[in-house]
Amino acid sequence: MTTDPHNPEVLTRVRTEVEAAALVTALAARGIEAFTTGSYTAGFRAEAPGEVQVLVRREDLARAQQTLAEIEQDQTEIDWSQVDVGEPEDA
Repeated sequence: MTTDPHNPEVLTRVRTEVEAAALVTALAARGIEAFTTGSYTAGFRAEAPGEVQVLVRREDLARAQQTLAEIEQDQTEIDWSQVDVGEPEDA
């Protein structure tokens, strides 16, 4: 039995819809189509934490995993002391 290369595979699971959306956008910028599931339950405020799954096509999974590793590496290399985040807004 062959597997369909277009079937969705879970790339990763994250805590928030915002984090998932940023990842989907970053993948799209690199030519990898991704989508999310679980946004509704992740946003639900209850005692049990939810999660958002980021999915890609099976045929894109290896490249998406490599891209995710690169994105995570880039994030750890940010020198926040050199980033101008502006002045705080008055509350």
